[in-house]
This record gives sequence, C-alpha cells and structure tokens, in this order.
Amino acid sequence: MRLKLFILSLIMMPLLSMQAQNNLTITGKVVDKSGQPISYATVTIKEGATVITGSITDDSGDFEVKGLAPKNYNVEIQFIGYKPYNGKADLTSGQKSLSMNKITLADEATQLEGVEVVAERSTIEQKIDRKVINVGRDLTTAGATASEIMNNIPSVNVDQDGKISLRGNQNVRVLVDGRPTNMDPAQLLKQIPSTSIKKIELITNPSAKYNPEGMSGIINIVLHKNSNNGFNGSLNSGITFAKEPKFNNSLDMNYRTGKVNFFGNAGSNFGRYHNEGFIQRFDNNSQQKLKMLNDNESYLYKIGMDYYIDDNNTISFYTNQNSMNGKGNVDTDIRYLNGDLPNVLQLGRYNTDNNSGAYNLAYKHKFAKEGHTLDFEGNYNDYDQTQKANFNTTTFTNPADQVIYNDKIVDKRKTTTLNLDYVNPLSEKSTLELGAEARVTRTSNDYTTGNLLVPVGSRSSNYTYDIDIYSAYATFGQKFEKFSYQLGARFESYKVQANLNVNNSKVAFDDDYITVYPSAYFTYNLSEKNMFQLSYSRRVDRPSLEQTKPIREFATPLVTGLGNQELQPQFTNSVELNYTRILTKGSITGGVYYRLINDEISRVLYSDETTDNPNDLIMSWANFDNNSAYGFELSANYKIAKWWDVQPSIDFSSISQKGLVSVLRPGTIDQFDFVRKEIDAAAFNARLNSNFKATKNLSFLLFGFFRSGVDGIQNNSKDMYKIDMGGRYSILNNKMNFSVRFNDVFNMMEYGFDSKNPYPSTGVFRWESQSLYFGINYMFGGGKNRALQRKYREDNTKQGGGMF
Repeated sequence: MRLKLFILSLIMMPLLSMQAQNNLTITGKVVDKSGQPISYATVTIKEGATVITGSITDDSGDFEVKGLAPKNYNVEIQFIGYKPYNGKADLTSGQKSLSMNKITLADEATQLEGVEVVAERSTIEQKIDRKVINVGRDLTTAGATASEIMNNIPSVNVDQDGKISLRGNQNVRVLVDGRPTNMDPAQLLKQIPSTSIKKIELITNPSAKYNPEGMSGIINIVLHKNSNNGFNGSLNSGITFAKEPKFNNSLDMNYRTGKVNFFGNAGSNFGRYHNEGFIQRFDNNSQQKLKMLNDNESYLYKIGMDYYIDDNNTISFYTNQNSMNGKGNVDTDIRYLNGDLPNVLQLGRYNTDNNSGAYNLAYKHKFAKEGHTLDFEGNYNDYDQTQKANFNTTTFTNPADQVIYNDKIVDKRKTTTLNLDYVNPLSEKSTLELGAEARVTRTSNDYTTGNLLVPVGSRSSNYTYDIDIYSAYATFGQKFEKFSYQLGARFESYKVQANLNVNNSKVAFDDDYITVYPSAYFTYNLSEKNMFQLSYSRRVDRPSLEQTKPIREFATPLVTGLGNQELQPQFTNSVELNYTRILTKGSITGGVYYRLINDEISRVLYSDETTDNPNDLIMSWANFDNNSAYGFELSANYKIAKWWDVQPSIDFSSISQKGLVSVLRPGTIDQFDFVRKEIDAAAFNARLNSNFKATKNLSFLLFGFFRSGVDGIQNNSKDMYKIDMGGRYSILNNKMNFSVRFNDVFNMMEYGFDSKNPYPSTGVFRWESQSLYFGINYMFGGGKNRALQRKYREDNTKQGGGMF
C-alpha cells in the first residue's frame, strides 16, 4: 500500500507543479482617451500567431485572463470604433500574475495635423444599460433633420407625422444632451439639423437612478461639443431636392486655452414640405382629400464654457436655444358621392412661432479614490409657442354657406430642475450610488376663438397644468469573476394641479401620490465573448399638457382634437434579457422583453355629441385596461471584407390591447355605443445598412427598410418599405467630404390604413419620401480632447399630440 502511495505521489507531483505553473494571470484596465472605461472590449492572448485564450472587459473596463503558462505572449485588444492595441506580456520571470495597468485605446478617427476628426463611419456600441449610436460622416446619417435619420436606427421608427417610437411604442422620452426641452418630440426632431448630432443613446430599460418616465425607455440626442486645445471647428451644409428644395447648415466650433474652454454649435433648417392624404368612408360613400404645405424656418444653437479649476474640480455652463417660425396650409375637400349631403371645402391657415431655451450649470468633483465623484446640476427650461389659425369653411348648399373665423393658442412652459449625484466605489467589487432631484414645472395655455358657433362665454379659456416632483434614489452593485448585479430603488413624490377657466367657471383636477420604482440588473459572462444580462424596472407615463387640455388642438370639418383632463398615469413593469456576442470581425446583440401595462394611455375616436352632425368626430385620449407586450430585437455589425461591412437589424413587438371603442348602433346613423374590444397587435421591422469602400476616398451605401402592418384598436395600418442609396467622396486629406443620397429610390413609402370603428373607412397619406440629398463637410483646427463628463437624465412627462 505504501508503495502504491509513493508511486502515485511521484506521478502527481509533476502534474501539480505543471498545473501551478499553468495558472498564471494577466490583468489590466481598458479605457478611452478621456479615461472612461470601455466595456466588452475583446482581449486576445496569442503565442506568436496562435490564439491561446482570451477574455472581454467588464463594466469598469477591467479584464483578467487566467490559466496561462510561464511564456511570452502577445496581447491584442479590440473594440468597434477604436484602433486595435498590440502589446507584450512576459510571464517567464516567476511572478504569479502580471498587471498591464491602464491601456488606452485610440479612436478610429483619422488624425490630421493634430485634428481630432469625427469618426468616418457610424458605429453601434452595446453598453451595460444602453445602445449608443456614434454618428459619423457616412451616408447612414445623411439627411436634413434628426427626424430623417431616426428611421435608420435599430428599433426606432418615425411615422408620417414625425411621431417617434421605440420598439413599436410612442411612450418614449426624447432628450437633448440628457435634458428635457419642453417641446413636442415630433417638432423637436424636425428642428435639429442632422449634422449637429454627435451620438444617439437608446436606453430601453433604465435603472432607478433615471427618472421613471417612458414605457419603452429613453432616446437621448447628444449634440456636438468640442473641447480641443486651440481653435477648432467643422462646417456642414446640405440641400435636399424633392418637390421643393430644403436647406440645412451647421457650424461647430470651440476655443480652448489653459483652464478655459469655450464651445458653440449653430444650425439652421428651412424649406417647404408637402404632404397629402385621402380618406374614403363607406357608410356614407364620402371622400376626404387633404393637402398640407408647411413652410418652416428653424434655428438651433448651443454655446457654453468649461472651467477646469484643477484636476479634481470642473464647472461648466451651456445654453441650448431653439426657435422656429412655421406657416402651414391644410386644405380639406370633402365630397359625398351619393349627393345626400352637401360637399364641404375647408381652407386652414396656421402661423406658428415657438422659442425654447435651456440653461444648464454643472459642477463635478473627483475625490482621491478613482471613480469616487460628486455631481451637482441645475437646469432651467423655458418654452413659448403662439399659434394663429384661420379657418374658411364653405358648405356647397344652394346658396353656398361660408363660415370664416380665427383661433389663437398661446402655450407657455417653464421647468426648473436641480440634481445631486454621489458615486462611491466602496471596494474593487462594489459601488454605491445616491442621488436626489427636485423638478418644478409650470404650464399655461390660453385659447381664443372667433367661431360664432361657440357660445360667447366659451370663446376664450385659460388652462394651467402644474407639476411638482421630488425624488431620491439609491443603487448598489457588486461584481464577481463572471457575475455582477445592481439593485436600486427610486422614491418619488408627485403632485399635479390642473385648472380650466372658461365662461366664468373653474374646473379643477388634482393628483398627489408617492411611489417607489425599483430596478435590478444581473449580468453573467458565460465566456470571454458571450455575455447575458437580465434586468427589471418599474416605469410610469404621466399625461402631458397636450393630452389633458380640453381645448382644440387641431380641427378639420369632421375631426376635432381635444385632450382628456381625467387621464390617469399608466404604470409599466418591464423585464428584459439581453445577449452580446463578440466576433472576430464584429458583434451581435439581441434581446427579448416583456411588459405589463396598467391603465395604458392611447388614442380614441368617437362621435361628437355636442353637434347636430353625426359625422363630426372627436379625437382624444383615454386610459385602456391592463395590457401586456412582448418582443425581441437582433442587430449586428459585421465586416465581410476590408471594403464591405453590413449592419442588419430586426425587431418584433406584440401588444395585447383591451379598450372601449365607439361603434355605430345597428339600424341608426347617429347613435353610438362604447363596446369592449380586444386585439393582439404585432409589428415587425427590418433594416439593412450595407457600406462599400471602392477606393480610399470613395464609398457607397445601400439601405433597405421594411415595416409590417400593425392592427390597432381603431385603425389597422399597412406595410411600409423603401430602398436608399448614396455615395461619398473625400478630398484634402479627408478634411473635406462630399455626400449624395437618393432616398426612397422607387417611391414606395406611404402610410395606409383601414378602420371599422366608429365608421368603416380606408385611407392613405404620402409625404416627400423620395428625395435627393447633397451635403458637404469641412473640418479645421487641432488639439487633444478633454471634456466634462455629464450625467444624462430625462423628462417626466408623457408627450402626445398631433392628428395622427
């Protein structure tokens, strides 16, 4: 027996020694040039040209590779949008581990005489809690406005009226530089020149440190802000040819000397936009034709200053200013083919002026410990809009009856927000985050009309909608070898007070409650290149001014848009499972989600009981019963060859809706019942960006888009699809670029729908989807970058409005 043990020990000792020698470790931290960690970068360990093993960086940019033998290795680190890193690691000196400390990856941008150039190609980064689209100078982002490039982004859709949706749902927060603007998102996107955008962030399941608004998440538009040494800038100009030409321009500049950096960005967008629509009603055999013309002129500028007090303290100020003047014509021609009713022609003329200003002051302190920070931020936003409308309605009786009157609406909104955030890495594996916020919003809406059909005492009104929100949050996270988690909760006090003053009477509505919004994130690295994440959050969508004010928002001879003062907030519980796969030539990201929605806010259409005409309809908002939704999305970045890369993406969403719809009572022409209706609405979207590099200076793009039809409580929409193509040429060592893009080559994009309630009808709306865009970009200046890192936050108001 002793002999056997002795022989076994002789055999095992070399094996144990070999195992100990083959358990050496390489560690390090991967950051960008500003010192921010790069998550999910690929770390490859090679012996010569042979790949031995590898890993990926975690949320903090750290990596650890174990099980190595005492040899010399080559270390390669890669991440999309950055230049590859190549280094050496010597494990032959007898140490058990080797730390490579901080490894800085350089941007993939071309360096010209010290100029930090914007990335040539747009890239997508999948981070722990968001998807970041870095907007480059490629043809993917060629267009006049932010609204025109949004449909190129995975999971994002913009409809014919400019309404934006994320994962098939319009309950999404839209921010500029992480801050609310008090402006309707559809209008905002049409006013921001596409060349003023640096990146777009999609946060589909935000944690407790974010405000809980938006069922489908947050879309944050980050504008350019330079902080390079010396004087730097870029000039962009573009023209879009459709029925009439449209122009967009932007100038981005900064000047930095010593501890002070001045920066600014200015953009303009103007042109005439044509739209048309057709609606056929089968119950009375009527046809309604709409022709719309909008002559818009908008300007956006951002100016600010950073003062670097020392390496640990920075103070910053900036202001965003946005102004727009628009003239709109809406001609509605209604014809009754049976001759039972007289034909109607309404000429609507709208003149709209709006101005929005945001003023932001921020202070950041870095403690001695890395990652230990304190941030204070104050923000004030002021928005004013005046709309004057003239309606000329002719009813072709014998003799013809003509009604002419004017409307005027004045909107004013002011929001003050104060934030305090504290981050403390308690240890190498755990982090505590605390924060508090106060938000005060004051809005007013004055309405006057010259319509003689409205009672004298009701021809003017004032509607106020005031909100006070006070909140505090806490999150705690830990990370282990392959597993990490973050738990959090946000406590919020919400109070709203609405008052309608009309005809010497006052109608008030109040709501006051305290709510807790929990969140949880769990991440597991199955292997070096495979990561799973499970997350949960509770969110809320509160009715906005547009959705609650019982005042005319728009009007046609048959449809009037009004708000619903009794709307209740909707709450959503959301669960997501996401997967990231790092490939040699790219990456794949995918995810599935499920939402449970209480008291969903949605559009309703019903008969106007205040008139004698049974054809008059009211379009408003209402709370539906508890609904549910689920879906998935899949996107990829892949470089097929040195000259060819593709970005395919697909997403699917399904929502179960229950609600009351207005249905014509059988055997009657003017009596309606509210009937309970249940549907399962499914939507599918597919996109494919394909980039071809013909020469060093010449590249081409081919883009395809498909959106499936979607069934709804009121309307069923039809399929939509288009194909775009374009080219780009660079000169002057890539300092100047020329772009051309042909959108909707086959002129196929249109919005079509069918409806059964409250009347059987069908319709189609078209806009100038087919267009030809020419753009030029020129960059100048030089120096290295150093920017103040800000926390991005979102508004807490559900947006809505518009006819469709």
